[in-house]
Amino acid sequence: MAELRAAMDKLRHWVASTEDVGSAFAEEARRIHNQDAPERAIRGVTTPAEARALVEEGIPVLPLPAHLVDKQH
Repeated sequence: MAELRAAMDKLRHWVASTEDVGSAFAEEARRIHNQDAPERAIRGVTTPAEARALVEEGIPVLPLPAHLVDKQH
């Protein structure tokens, strides 16, 4: 259980270090992928269909449950 808790804490720390681009996630992910924006770790919100389109375009995405990005944790 301690190992799982440590892994979750590490994941939350990594998520907190990403830039929140909100609903512009798909657009910004494409801009980064096309080198039209600086490369960096981002997080945000998109639809399942848009996330699938990103993956089909070769842009890696990782869906995360809301409780992992909630700033209260």
